[in-house]
Amino acid sequence: MAGLLSGLEKLGLKKLENMDLYESSGEKAPEQGSVKAPEQEAVTVKEEDFLFDKTYECPVCYKSFKVRTLRSSKARLIRTDKDLRPVYEHIEPLKYDVVACPHCGYATLTRYFGGLTPSQIKAVKENISKDFQASDNKKVVYTYEEALGRYKLSLANTIVKHGKSSEKAYVCLKAGWLLRSMGENLKSSEEGYEEKLADIRKQEKEFLKNALEGLIAARQNESYPICGMDEITVEYLIAVLAMEFGQYEVASRLISNILVSPSATGRMKDRARDIKEELIVKIREKNAGLS
Repeated sequence: MAGLLSGLEKLGLKKLENMDLYESSGEKAPEQGSVKAPEQEAVTVKEEDFLFDKTYECPVCYKSFKVRTLRSSKARLIRTDKDLRPVYEHIEPLKYDVVACPHCGYATLTRYFGGLTPSQIKAVKENISKDFQASDNKKVVYTYEEALGRYKLSLANTIVKHGKSSEKAYVCLKAGWLLRSMGENLKSSEEGYEEKLADIRKQEKEFLKNALEGLIAARQNESYPICGMDEITVEYLIAVLAMEFGQYEVASRLISNILVSPSATGRMKDRARDIKEELIVKIREKNAGLS
């Protein structure tokens, strides 16, 4: 878990940086064509054009605050990575998926906002709010570093309130996706580029590894839907992550289940076949290295 919550000292929460993630619950723009109008100025697309302020009332301190929020109707999906990370044109929605109260430090993914029990509110107040340093919430856009800090604060809140394994896993999954996007958008001309990129990729792997652990625990102990996903989608995601971390037997079993499942869509079975082919190559490479 080391490193997942690093940086929280900036918010007065240094003591939370080494918390164990699962121990508490006992669970381990399309091109415009070839004809170009003369002297036509290029249209500048700004990130803030995709955003608006949404007002929330904190369920912990009951104060109102505004959060930069994506106008989903404006975002255009370009592709989906094999582990289901959505990639959009001109905007990274992942930067805006954490709702964080600037007054008391309560933070969570948009999906999980609200609905806290009295014991959870007490836990947040005692472990987060008591030491939290109020922050400036008047940002027009969030940098990747700021967005990552918000995910870490969300993860800390999820741990101290004893959230489900699925919630912890989903925060880790999205934080890992955010880091991948961060690496993809890191300028090669930036000083120390190679070192920074290596660190970003290391953090991405750490978050995704914890996401895998949490999804496996959730699959065994929670009811569907999990993180808004049905059983087939969860099994596919676990299979992809398991393959990335060398758990080939787990990946093979789940992919086989998907390929014979009558409830799996044709599109999901196509994805599973692609992963099966990649998995076969990885297993052969591993066996060749052992011979």
